[in-house]
Amino acid sequence: MIILGIDPGLATVGWGVLESSRGAVRPIAFGAITTPAHTDIEARLLMIERDLTEIINKYHPDEMAVEELFFNTNITTGIAVAEARGVILLTAHRCGVKISEYTPLQVKQAVVGYGKAEKRQVIAMVTSILKLREPPRPDDTADAIAIAICHSRSSSSVMGKYFNKR
Repeated sequence: MIILGIDPGLATVGWGVLESSRGAVRPIAFGAITTPAHTDIEARLLMIERDLTEIINKYHPDEMAVEELFFNTNITTGIAVAEARGVILLTAHRCGVKISEYTPLQVKQAVVGYGKAEKRQVIAMVTSILKLREPPRPDDTADAIAIAICHSRSSSSVMGKYFNKR
């Protein structure tokens, strides 16, 4: 199964494409979609849609795993990220890619084994699991790969099927 992991954002959308087979994962490609600051939000959303469509058309993922939003204190930033996430979900649906969603706690639990793991621990585990020479950059890319790993580990489980019924 080819999995596209997405860490949603407006300035940076992390993405990672993995092949998952019999419990093993292998990296295919990963990176980040970036949009310039001081650009109209509509133009930035269009850039995300175009770049994500290109990624989907290039790698033909069977499924996409997206992190659910977690609102901290800055609601304005949260709204912009939610708008970008909406474009991401719409793009995947339009391209016929099955979508699953995971909370940050679920991702950390699946990748590190501890739901309150720190970002550096997640990055270290992603690097180790995929046997990468160096950690993926930016951090949003490492997060996207972690989301794909979480989906690989969760999608075939009974709990994964329960929480991601669509």
